Amino acid sequence: MAGINKNGPVALIDTDPQASLSNWWNERKAETPIFASVSIANLANHLKELESGGVKLAIIDTPPAITETIRLVIAVADLVLIPTRPSPHDLRAVGSTVEMVEAAGKPMVFVINGAAARARITGEAAIALSQHGTVAPVTIYQRTDFAASMIDGRTVQEIDASSRSTDEIKELWKYVNKRLRKC
Repeated sequence: MAGINKNGPVALIDTDPQASLSNWWNERKAETPIFASVSIANLANHLKELESGGVKLAIIDTPPAITETIRLVIAVADLVLIPTRPSPHDLRAVGSTVEMVEAAGKPMVFVINGAAARARITGEAAIALSQHGTVAPVTIYQRTDFAASMIDGRTVQEIDASSRSTDEIKELWKYVNKRLRKC
């Protein structure tokens, strides 16, 4: 995630070849957040142009596998969020990302997502991740409304403002926003 200023209009940037963020946004009826098509090779300049156009925060989705794209995004990021499922595979894979973030001298936060309710491995994952950096105090649990939100480009907050998923996302945003203000 690259923060440009922290409050105001938000731009989404999808650098993942899977294009799930792009697909979600293309289904979206609402005009916000905006979607920015950028060249990864010229990312820093594109972010400056977005800022000149009034964008206050850019959220950049990256591929899950370690690529040069991730290194380029980390270089311009104010804060790197590392979503991690509580699974041995994800926990093993996170090391390379941590190395890149540390080499770039950027702040990072792990976000445990896709967690099963009351699963012991979730707590174990948080402990393991905390050995490498900050773990967000909010866990995002596996819930059907997250998948449902991908169908028509809505957020879980737009689907059901009183759901547990909405509460988790609100709490995560409060935390991330607080961290961004320190960057």
